Amino acid sequence: MKVLHLNAADIEGGAAKAATRLLPGLVDLDVDARLFVQRKYGDSPLVDGPKSLWSKALNRARPTLEQLIFRTTPGKVDGPFCAAFLPDEAAGRAAEFSPDVVHLHWVARMMRLESLSDFRVPIVWTMHDSWAFTGGCYLPGDCDRYRQSCGACPVLRSARESDLSHRIWRRKKQAWRGLNLTVVAPSRWMAACARASSLFAEARIEVIPNGIDLQSYRPAEKREAARGRFNLPLDKKLILFGAKSATQDRNKGFHLYAAALRELAAKVANDEVELVFFGSAQAGKFADLGFKAHYLGWQGDDAALAQLYSAADVFVLPSLQESLGYTVMEAMACGTPAVAFDQGGVPDLIDHRLNGYLARAYDPSDLARGLAWVLEDGERREALSSEARRKILETCALEIVAKRHLELYKELARL
Repeated sequence: MKVLHLNAADIEGGAAKAATRLLPGLVDLDVDARLFVQRKYGDSPLVDGPKSLWSKALNRARPTLEQLIFRTTPGKVDGPFCAAFLPDEAAGRAAEFSPDVVHLHWVARMMRLESLSDFRVPIVWTMHDSWAFTGGCYLPGDCDRYRQSCGACPVLRSARESDLSHRIWRRKKQAWRGLNLTVVAPSRWMAACARASSLFAEARIEVIPNGIDLQSYRPAEKREAARGRFNLPLDKKLILFGAKSATQDRNKGFHLYAAALRELAAKVANDEVELVFFGSAQAGKFADLGFKAHYLGWQGDDAALAQLYSAADVFVLPSLQESLGYTVMEAMACGTPAVAFDQGGVPDLIDHRLNGYLARAYDPSDLARGLAWVLEDGERREALSSEARRKILETCALEIVAKRHLELYKELARL
């Protein structure tokens, strides 16, 4: 069994995590699995990138070139948007590898829409966001125009029915026609969105969560040592929050978290609780949140992240829309209960008041209530911790997820 995975990068975002973590799980099952990316940053021998300097330069310039062509530069749009118009080398690289199955991950800025028809083998496509079934946006939010034919796109700030989003939807409708395509959704919510879309209404859709290596992500043997690694206090209750572009990306919900912290300050003594932040963000925004804050910057190493999750008493995810929520999964795998809004795929991970707390969507008051509820009772927190780890063991262990993918590949390739 040979499977070629495609993703824009190997170390950048949740889709990259999902793809690179799945590879070794498949290899352990005797699958010849490789990942082709347009931007390679790591050194894994299972990952291939562009070969020539020209190809490397072109792939790095693709996002900027598309923005220039379609005038969708930041400031003119209200969120990420991609037309996927420029030619690519994905089909050629697939032909070199001769796979039995091609598995797409996040390819919005990697491939031209029409290139999918060049693959002559079954295609599996994991929906890490909504781009594949919209007219170009990644996160439609409250907009459901993807159920018809897009147009009048709020992301483009457009009122025209025949705008760029509608034209891209028409291209996708034509390009997706006749594909031997199976959609994989990492959560029930994402599967429901895909089924409701006009582009995937008749597609086969399977729900398979992203996988995680539970040997890398597990509770630290000594919590004191975990805190000591990051110079965090031993006698405080710590709330952890982290994400890429945590303060710049509105979808990450920092504005709602800040509001929740103001309410939390009235519920708990602010000399007992401290905040911990990680990720690429503007550290200055953490300065005045009512509690002492520790900003640890970007953490790209799995071992360091596992220690950091273990050091915290609770992890918070205030995001507006997540297909599943990798940081929640990682925290729970390390035995750290999570508090998050009841949105997207998060309810597939958090069972309310059993292994964490699901706050009413976008209600900072309930988010604060959930944080206080986890922090106020040590015995409760221990029970939540045990249940959090058990949930991930049973549903997201890499071995389980890899086997489910292999079963799907074999069925599609009829091997």
